[in-house]
Amino acid sequence: MKLPQLLIELHKSSQSLYLPAHGRGQALPNDFRSLFNCRAGVWDLPELEEIGGPLERNGAIAKSQENSAKKIGVKKGWYGVNGATGCLQAALLAAARPGKGVLMPRNVHKSLIGACVLGDLFPIFFDLPYLSDRGHYSSPNAKWLEEVLNQVQTTGIEIDAAVLIHPTYHGYTCNIKPLVNLLHEKGWPVIVDEAHGTHFAFNIHPELPKSSIEAGADLVVHSLHKSAQGLSQTAALWLQGDRIDPKTIEKTIACLQTTSTNALLLASCESAIEELSNPKTRKRLRKRVTEGKQIYEKLVSQGIPLLKTQDPLRLILNTSHVGLNGVEADKWFTKHGLVAELPEPGCLTFCLGWAPQKGLARIFAKRWKELITTQKKWGRLKPFRPIPTSIITMPSMSPRIAFQASSKKVLIEESIGEISAELISPYPPGIPLIFPGEFINEKKAEWLIEQRFNWPNKIPDDISVISKFG
Repeated sequence: MKLPQLLIELHKSSQSLYLPAHGRGQALPNDFRSLFNCRAGVWDLPELEEIGGPLERNGAIAKSQENSAKKIGVKKGWYGVNGATGCLQAALLAAARPGKGVLMPRNVHKSLIGACVLGDLFPIFFDLPYLSDRGHYSSPNAKWLEEVLNQVQTTGIEIDAAVLIHPTYHGYTCNIKPLVNLLHEKGWPVIVDEAHGTHFAFNIHPELPKSSIEAGADLVVHSLHKSAQGLSQTAALWLQGDRIDPKTIEKTIACLQTTSTNALLLASCESAIEELSNPKTRKRLRKRVTEGKQIYEKLVSQGIPLLKTQDPLRLILNTSHVGLNGVEADKWFTKHGLVAELPEPGCLTFCLGWAPQKGLARIFAKRWKELITTQKKWGRLKPFRPIPTSIITMPSMSPRIAFQASSKKVLIEESIGEISAELISPYPPGIPLIFPGEFINEKKAEWLIEQRFNWPNKIPDDISVISKFG
């Protein structure tokens, strides 16, 4: 089957509980949907003078970005057509100088490791609270971050910027304002990966967490297809405060983003933000959040092992509760018409998105009961272990040097005492298990072998390591 036909037919009769959040077009904004009533391709335009581009001072795109920044309450904003990945990388490269340290949580997206390679930045990773019943990192509180900062002080490394995640892929959040305040007290600009929390910034529902924009973060990245109603690849980068020069940000965007930005994607950026800020449509979106809460409560009342998260648009099914690996359970669910967003060793995460999910609770409960009746073995999986590390982890060499160095392939069992030359990161979720420049001791090698078992066919048997010097 050719790709165009495959895109039409794929999962046609399934319940699509994956991203993008517009639910295969059901929740696309009406003004944007009207583009598809025109002749196919009529909207595929270059940067004409009237249109401009994200880095142009004049034209419709410049005016649109200015209006969107006002709606969200920030100093300046840029649309991105390379997803949150491009915006995060541009943000980090603008905030930190080559050779300087960047403080970031261990569960950062792999795109930020890519930025460290590109900019020769030195990542200082801090550990996070870990939920062993599901294999997830949760969000730190202020007390946790204070201990991190005490440990960072002993390193003597000059830090240029700090990164936070709010919320995680699974919707876990914290009160982020005290964390931003602690980092600002150190004099560091704060970048927040809020890819999965665009809807937090518009106060759609009183029970949703507050945005990191409201908390005073300097640079905030939103994925408009993950947590708004944009097409895939659409994103936005927002700037507030005076810690980072907007001209520097524009330089880094220019290095990373195509000069031939897609007009359809840019229009989708505008429509997604307009939809979240429009009072008429916000009422409909509030219903989706309330619907998500009701689906969760109904399923939990039937004994289905869902995990609590702060975002009602996420359903996290704890398959480990009945001895099932989530990666394997995902194959069964997909075959039977429920397609998840994120399969992991202990869980399946379903994204409800902004489209109505009529009858989902009934279908979900039915499929779950069918699945567990096929189980031959019962009993919980053993608790998951985080990577064995201290509260602070630093590479043995910069990721850039490790990335560019001569390397060799060895079996993971034979990698003890070596330095990784590559990034191992099952996608999704794109959280690094090991990164370039990281030293592999016996405990880490054993842990990687364990992860290879937990992630069937997702982790290779071997790993690239730095060749012996001399």
